[in-house]
Amino acid sequence: MRLSLHSDYALRILMALGATGEKMSVDEIAGRYDISRNHLAKIAQRLQGLGYVATQRGRGGGMRLAKEAGDINVGAVVRQFENLDAIVECMDPVTSTCPVRGACGLQGVLSGALGAFVRYLDDYTLADLLPQPARFRALLGTA
Repeated sequence: MRLSLHSDYALRILMALGATGEKMSVDEIAGRYDISRNHLAKIAQRLQGLGYVATQRGRGGGMRLAKEAGDINVGAVVRQFENLDAIVECMDPVTSTCPVRGACGLQGVLSGALGAFVRYLDDYTLADLLPQPARFRALLGTA
């Protein structure tokens, strides 16, 4: 399974903030990862709305984690940023055009696999993704 850029960027933002323990701007994070600032800003806004980050506007502003890294569950983040109900076209009840929908076992198998994937992620927190925060900061160029 490939995660969407939404999940990828959400986890990148959280990891950068978790590793530094300081406020960082969207521009700074986008520059450190060399990714789209506009796309990252949308993800950051959603993370704020979900209560993962707190933001401060103006001079000296930026984002910081709103929770301890050990309290942010990786599986929960992925669930909030992925459409896990429709990994393939036939799983979407609204748009599916598959002529054998409902008569094959693909949906059940894929649903089970997705469930196992996300349950596996449930065993990890943001803190687990940062076993070497000093090295992470150095590699990101924030040390």
